[in-house]
Amino acid sequence: MSTEARQQWKAWREERAEAVSAPYGPLSLTGTSWLADHPDGRIPGVPGRWTETPDGGGVLLTAEAADGLRADGHPVTGGIRLIADSGPATARVTHGARRLLVMRREGLWAVRAYDPGAAARRSFTGIDAFDHDEQWVLSGLFRPYGRDRTVTVENADGRARGLGLAGELAFTVGGDEHTLKVSAEADGSLWAVFADGTSGTDSYRFRFLYTPAPAPDGEVAVDFNRAVLPPCAFSDAFICPFPPPGNVLPLSVRAGEARTAG
Repeated sequence: MSTEARQQWKAWREERAEAVSAPYGPLSLTGTSWLADHPDGRIPGVPGRWTETPDGGGVLLTAEAADGLRADGHPVTGGIRLIADSGPATARVTHGARRLLVMRREGLWAVRAYDPGAAARRSFTGIDAFDHDEQWVLSGLFRPYGRDRTVTVENADGRARGLGLAGELAFTVGGDEHTLKVSAEADGSLWAVFADGTSGTDSYRFRFLYTPAPAPDGEVAVDFNRAVLPPCAFSDAFICPFPPPGNVLPLSVRAGEARTAG
């Protein structure tokens, strides 16, 4: 590995560790509560009353001054309508140091609690990763579907949900072609949920792979050295999707993040 590549790899790993252990990063997530599971609007450990609005387009938070909730920096007294937050860093509602994020998935509303004092964040010592290996820096080809597809896959919380897929990512390892079903982000970049021969033994049970947006001819760089642990590797409160059918590679990908340290 060249000196430049080694420096880039080291910088990437440091950035990942910083992002994961940030005050409101994945390690600080302590709970995900679906409003449908709490018809009375009372979420254990979270003050106030949280209910879906009659039109289904938001969440109504009702609280008293004694609940200690604040929205946009102001005490919540009475009712306030909330919509989905873009992330914990911009969540409107706080409770002391905690941030209470409103989210919506497949038509269902939930509240997530992020706590900088979470035990997982306090005990975090790093992310174990395989050594960088140039053989896992590959040239891939994106083969889009005629239209996006949705498959139902099990999630880390035991529920099955839809996973949108935009096409297949093909690449060659040792002379053999392999493919992964991938989803597309708004900016055109791709991501895949995959497992391989190391999953559950030398690495977490599955991992995420991200690539830049493909070129017009479909060519795209595939670097398994940048494969990352899913959020649920850091907190059981995440609902990560498991690999869709066909995304278990029949080879051992000894590259990328492996597991949390310790």
